[in-house]
This record gives sequence, C-alpha cells and structure tokens, in this order.
Amino acid sequence: MIQARMGSSRLPGKVLRPLAGRSVLGWVVRAALESGVLDDLVVATTTLAEDDAITAECRRLRVACHRGPVDDVLSRFMGALETHPADAVMRFTADCPLLDPAVARTAAAAFRAVPGLDYLSTGIPHTLPRGLDVEIIGAAALHRVHALATDHHRTHVTSYAYTHPRAFELMGLTFSPSTAHLRVTLDTPDDWALVEAVAAKFGDVPVPRRELVDWLDLHPGVRALNAHVRQKELAEA
Repeated sequence: MIQARMGSSRLPGKVLRPLAGRSVLGWVVRAALESGVLDDLVVATTTLAEDDAITAECRRLRVACHRGPVDDVLSRFMGALETHPADAVMRFTADCPLLDPAVARTAAAAFRAVPGLDYLSTGIPHTLPRGLDVEIIGAAALHRVHALATDHHRTHVTSYAYTHPRAFELMGLTFSPSTAHLRVTLDTPDDWALVEAVAAKFGDVPVPRRELVDWLDLHPGVRALNAHVRQKELAEA
C-alpha cells in the first residue's frame, strides 16, 4: 500500500512532480509492482479536493486508489484494507521514487520465513539510505495497532508496533555495510535536486541499491546536495 497526498509542508505537490518522464508516484508504483511480491497494490490518499489529482494519476497508472482521513493515516490504511483484504501490508510512501524492487523482494521473503512475525522493517535499525526502506505488518497486527494507537502513532501508521516491542513480534532487516548516512527520499527542494541528478544519470529505470550507493560514493557533490536536511522526528506532523 502506498500512502500519498499532495500536501507537504516542505515541498507541496512533490508526489506528482515529473521525473524523467513519469510522476514521482509513478516511480513508486512501478518499483512496487516490479518487486513481484504483491497480490494487490492500493494508493491510499485523502478526501481533500487537492488530492483529486492523486486519484486521477492512479486512474492513469491503472492502480487502485482508496480515499480516507487526512491526518489519521492509520484509519486510511484500515479503510483500504477493508476494501482490499490481505494477510499482510507492505507499506510504501509516495515520496520515495528511488525504491529498489529487490529490497522489497528481500523483505517479503524474510517476513514469510518467520512464522508468527507481526512486523518487519529495514529501519530497525536504519542501514539503508533514507528513501529505500521497506516495512511489512501483518493484518492482524495492524488491527491491534488500530485499536491501541493514539496521537502521532495514527499519522505514522506502524510506529505504535515498533515502539512497543514487548507487545509485537518484530524483526529488523539490516544491510551491510550501513549506508544510512545517505538520503534519497523526497521532502525538500534540496532532496529534489539529488533525485533529479540520479534520474539524469540513470534514466527512467529503478536503480539497484548497490549501484546507486556506489555512484553516490563517487560523487560527493551530489551527496552534498541534501546532506544537511534533517529528517522529521516521529512525533512531528
């Protein structure tokens, strides 16, 4: 499931920006589908009029779209899960156009290999560049989170689970060596400058994680474009 909306405090409209011939959302949809591990794909957006553009893009991309609350993203996910039932949900955000399908495949294989697992994330701890992370939560666990979560946990969907490790079976999927110092997500104009540089180099294709990291290592000027950007804290809106 991909959460997407036009609103953004630091870069409004970012998810529909054109990038090498397709929208940013289109990049995420393609990567998710190319992972080959999804039985269904749904874009979860809001009921705001400005997000009519998201539903129009979903129609163009021929992907399902569910509309729900603006800030209670957890309820939005639960509504999408009700109309598109599944045993587990792989969560993506629409501001990560450089998602590597291979990372999603690895995460899915790891989740399936562990009976009784509630939640898996490549962010426990972060070892991938910010913007390549993948997380999976079982449907039963998501229902429990929905019943228990309050405040900012309802915005971040899965955060109640991974901040309550005694209540859920969690697994962290790490990649060595750590490249967590790199940032390839899209939240600010400086992030956009880096993402555009990557697209200008590699073109309109998903870039394998190792190839992307190696190229960034060889181009410190590109890395520096957004190295100063601070990631929002969990409780920030």
